[in-house]
Amino acid sequence: MTQEPPAIPYPLAPAPTIYHPSPDYTRMRETCPVARVELPDGACAYLATRHADVRRVFTDQRFSRAAAAGPNRPTRELGSLAEDSLIGMDPPRHTTMRRAVSHAFTVRRVEELRPQVAALVDRMIDDLEAAGPPADLITHLSGPLPISVISTLFGIPDRDRERVRRWSDALVGDWDADPDAPRAALEAFRELIDQRRREPGDDLMSALIAVWDEHDDLTERELVSVTAGIFVGGHETTTNQLNLFLLVLARHPEQLAGLRGDDPVAVARAVEELSRFIQLGDNGVLLPRVTTEEVELGGVRLPAGAAVLPAIASANRDAAVFPGADTLDLTRVHNPHLAFGAGPHHCLGAALARMELQEALGALLRRLPGLRLAVDESELRFRPGLVVRSLESLPVTWDR
Repeated sequence: MTQEPPAIPYPLAPAPTIYHPSPDYTRMRETCPVARVELPDGACAYLATRHADVRRVFTDQRFSRAAAAGPNRPTRELGSLAEDSLIGMDPPRHTTMRRAVSHAFTVRRVEELRPQVAALVDRMIDDLEAAGPPADLITHLSGPLPISVISTLFGIPDRDRERVRRWSDALVGDWDADPDAPRAALEAFRELIDQRRREPGDDLMSALIAVWDEHDDLTERELVSVTAGIFVGGHETTTNQLNLFLLVLARHPEQLAGLRGDDPVAVARAVEELSRFIQLGDNGVLLPRVTTEEVELGGVRLPAGAAVLPAIASANRDAAVFPGADTLDLTRVHNPHLAFGAGPHHCLGAALARMELQEALGALLRRLPGLRLAVDESELRFRPGLVVRSLESLPVTWDR
């Protein structure tokens, strides 16, 4: 009888820079694409590293999010927010919930918002220009843009947006180190929902509450988690994506110089390639699954109840799918990256995020020639204790 090899310690060895995933992923994709790993608490899981296998974990319903989101979940990066929100549900319950809100995020609805977002970006770049050069991109554009767009969809007035942003920041913090802050944020969202229920409007939150109240089997706790989860997903990742886009482009000045902001096709391709290339999180694994029955993945038989970690960062560097995978190529045409997931849990706001990123990047290129970092990269600092890489500030400069 062949003895199972010892589990690989996880998280893997860190990458030498923030621009690439752990170098262990390359070896694992070649030699053990579905590897047994040992988590910090001693529990074991299976790490999927190839694009095909990671996509399978996302699309095959035998890999359950609900089973991986309970109190015994294999990773704890989003605390109880992962238990009751859309990201912690399986079909058919997930299907019902997603249908209730998906109308606000269709490609058609998002395209209707594009002129409004473009005008908002222009006003924010006006403020950026007035403040500099140099000026902080996070203060004037990448921070307020996504929060303004999602707040508009939710019907949150300008006076409350900074307060709601702080709640959202707390929800992507370290739930183990400081559980009180995210719990207080969920309670604040509950109070906001109560207020909106008393005073409904023509907005996404009011529509979501109305749908929820029609179903006896949907709990108030789930409504709070779904509402907070959509809000967090609607701005936290987009802010940090745009920041990391600029960091990557600063490292590739020749590609930045060749990218024209008045070419929407080129900008759209650049957004897709930058989404594939950036390392939004330190370990590249979020939202694990648990198998509901015995299943084969990448030639490995996984037992029922096995925790499976889909490594998006590794999948997006799979040379079998992306030629020259470790090289940034803003002209890449075929780009089936998994930055927004796949399957039933494909990012609900992917179309909205893409549109915001396209408008922001295109406008920055058009209006701020020679856009570049205003400080040495070594001076930049990331906020501690978050599940995504979030810069404290991003000073930029440009040619007048």
